[in-house]
Amino acid sequence: MWAVIKVPVYINGGGIPYSSSSKNGCNSFVRGRKYSVKMCSTPGQNVQVSVKSKIEPLPIMVNGCTGKMGRAVLEASISAGLQPVPICFGGPEDEGKTVEAGGKEIIVHGPSDRENILSSVFEEHPNLIVVDYTLPAAVNANAELYCKVGVPFVMGTTGGDREKLHKTVADSKVYAVISPQMGKQVVAFLAAMEIMAEQFPGAFSGYSLQVMESHQASKLDTSGTAKAVISCFEKLGVSFDLDEVQLIRDPVQQVEMVGVPEEYLLGHAFHMYHLTSPDGTVSFEFQHNVCGRSIYAEGTVDAILFLAKKVKLKEEKRIYDMIDVLREGNMR
Repeated sequence: MWAVIKVPVYINGGGIPYSSSSKNGCNSFVRGRKYSVKMCSTPGQNVQVSVKSKIEPLPIMVNGCTGKMGRAVLEASISAGLQPVPICFGGPEDEGKTVEAGGKEIIVHGPSDRENILSSVFEEHPNLIVVDYTLPAAVNANAELYCKVGVPFVMGTTGGDREKLHKTVADSKVYAVISPQMGKQVVAFLAAMEIMAEQFPGAFSGYSLQVMESHQASKLDTSGTAKAVISCFEKLGVSFDLDEVQLIRDPVQQVEMVGVPEEYLLGHAFHMYHLTSPDGTVSFEFQHNVCGRSIYAEGTVDAILFLAKKVKLKEEKRIYDMIDVLREGNMR
C-alpha cells in the first residue's frame, strides 16, 4: 500500500518550497539550476533525501592569449573544464581582436581602462584566476594591476624585475603562482638542482661553465629556466656572468647546430649546460630539450587549480612557485 504525503521542502533555511514531480515512487524537487532534491521510498523504508550541488566551472582570464603560449594555455584550460571569461588583455596592437577557442569568443582589450575592466570582471566572478602570458616588459605593471584589484594570478611570463614582482605581491597579500618555468618535468629537474646546490655547496668550485639555449625567435629575453639553473651552479662554486649565455635565435643555426626539428622552430626550448674541470680532464653535461608548448600549458592548468585551492582554503602562505605545485602531488 502506498501513502503519498505532500511536504514543502526547504534548503539552507530558504522560505520558498521547491516544486515537485513524481516518477516511479520518487519525488524530485527542483529550484533553479544549482540544487536538486530527490526523495525515494519503497514500502517499509524511510524516506531518503539527497542534495546535489552543481559545481560552477572555475573562471579564468588568460591575458596574452593572442600569443602562441597564451593560446596553448587557453585551449588546455578549456579541455580541463575551466571557464574563460569573454574578455582578456593584450597589447595595443591586439585591441579589439577576437580570439576563438573551444567554441568560445574572447574580446581582447588594450592598455586603456584595465583597472575598471578587471574590477568589473572580478566582481562578477569572485573566484576568478588570472593567467599572464604577455611580454617581459609588461610583467611588473600587470602584476601591480592584479594586486591593486586583488585578483589571484599565475605569472607565466618571464622577464621583468623579479625582485620587484615578488615585493609587489608580498605587500598586497594577493595569492599568486610565480615561476619562470611551468613545465612540470623541467621543474622537477630544477628542484633536483636546488637540492644539490643546498646540500653540496662548492662541489664544482673552479669549474668553467658554458650555457647554450635555443628558443623561437620571438622570445626576446634569456630563459628564466636558464637563469635558475645558472644560479644553482653558482651556489655549487661556479663563476658565471649571464651575458655569457649563448642565445640561439637564428632558425638555420637551430636546425644545423642545435638539432631542432624544423616543425618546432616556432615553439621549442633546447638547453645545454657544460661544465669543465680546471685542468680540462673532467666534464659534465646537463641538457633538456622541449618541442612544442603542451608541457607548459598543462603545467599552467595545474598551477591554476592549485592556486584556486589555496585561495579557497585561505592559506597563510600567498606566493607559490611550480615546485610548490609539484610538492602538492595533485598532478593531473
